[in-house]
Amino acid sequence: MLSRLQLTAIRDQLDSLLDEAGRKELSLRETLYFLCEREIARKDERRIQMGLSIAHFPRVATLEGFDFAAQPSLDARQIRDLAASRWIAHGENLLFLGPPGVGKTHLAIALGREAILAGYSTLFVTAPALLAALAKAHGEGRLEEKLAHFAKPKLLIVDELGYLPFEANAAHLFFQLISRRYERGSLLITSNRTVGEWGVVFGDAIAATAILDRLLHHSYVVTIRGESYRLKEKRRAGVLPRQHSGSTDSVSVHQPA
Repeated sequence: MLSRLQLTAIRDQLDSLLDEAGRKELSLRETLYFLCEREIARKDERRIQMGLSIAHFPRVATLEGFDFAAQPSLDARQIRDLAASRWIAHGENLLFLGPPGVGKTHLAIALGREAILAGYSTLFVTAPALLAALAKAHGEGRLEEKLAHFAKPKLLIVDELGYLPFEANAAHLFFQLISRRYERGSLLITSNRTVGEWGVVFGDAIAATAILDRLLHHSYVVTIRGESYRLKEKRRAGVLPRQHSGSTDSVSVHQPA
């Protein structure tokens, strides 16, 4: 009966669970609650593992592992508030902007993991891989199928927008995806370019404006200014000369309208 009800955690551990309930002298109601707790814990564990597998994160990165001390002006409280995933529940977007190496991808992965823990389907993809997949599908007459694939997750993380130039049709393909997800699913985008430079990134200022119009309508924009973590390590090791004091890291956070 437990198999038929798909209560596999209780089924697999029934004897040991009942023995434990007996040792604790739990009442019938308390025992039932105890068994349900174990079943829910098993299902949550499997859901999280499956979600992490489907997300295709390139590496493990957590908020606990982020060095906020290395970015002293980054508002750790703001980032932890974003980790509660309320912005995803509301279908809002999040942009991390800044030079390479300041922790944008780490934060994107960490917030993606938090989204999965909160029960939201998540997919991670680099911007070049995303646009290449859309272009390939367009050429093969499968664009609708590929747009549906990238529109399905509640949170889509697009990493490294602007690091590499895009093909001429990329802006129009990306616009179709943004339109498909508009007010339905959340986007988290990392970029080394300011939003004012996206016309150059896509090679089409008009399409870039249309993309930003939808993307920024309900969004948080976190701009991180600072030196690459990797370059800082090189300076500490003496491989690179130390910078003169005078420039400080700064972060600006814009709330959704």
